[in-house]
Amino acid sequence: MKILLVEDDREMAQGIAQALAAQGHEVEVTYDGNAGAERARAGEHMAVIVDRMLPGMDGLAIVKALRAEGLRTPILFLTTMSGIDDRVEGLEGGADDYLTKPFAAAELLARVNAITRRAEGHGETTILKTADLELDLIRRTVTRQGRPATLQAQEFKLLEYLMRNAGRIVTRTMLLEHVWDLHFDPRTNIVETHMSRLRAKLDCGLGGEVIRTIRGTGYCLRAH
Repeated sequence: MKILLVEDDREMAQGIAQALAAQGHEVEVTYDGNAGAERARAGEHMAVIVDRMLPGMDGLAIVKALRAEGLRTPILFLTTMSGIDDRVEGLEGGADDYLTKPFAAAELLARVNAITRRAEGHGETTILKTADLELDLIRRTVTRQGRPATLQAQEFKLLEYLMRNAGRIVTRTMLLEHVWDLHFDPRTNIVETHMSRLRAKLDCGLGGEVIRTIRGTGYCLRAH
């Protein structure tokens, strides 16, 4: 698998590249944000690993620009910025995952494998269908009753999780863990806000709520 690494710390970049190469991956390394963005635009890579703080163009700006241009290559952020707001900002900006420094090479490899597996379907179906919803994991598109819905990165991940658990009740804690990778309650309304936005986009002009709120418990995506 060809991976693009954008990391200005040359010693760290070398270590990451060696760890990935040891697993059979081909790694291309750039040390500057502008150069990294340009190489990512070529669309030749199965995954992109981006540092948040970079010379030339910071990592968040790179990801936002690439997503705005339609690039759907899985992206993993590496950063020393470990605050909740930083993580949310990175994921909202379009990253598929977020790993804080320092980290173990094994975890980096696992996360890279996870985001590429999600994108490729890893031998599973690449299209999820539930009721009148259809979600394409490769093209990153969503339709309801054949009508497209434009979702942000976290809204897409939220809907994917709901569709994989259609007909089941999912709690707020489950969503925080599986969609935001937060294993504690940040004491914000992040779930409620994204759920509201997702509903507005899915239900707009079509009638009938596709996502139900189960009072005091969580949410449930209509299965039929």
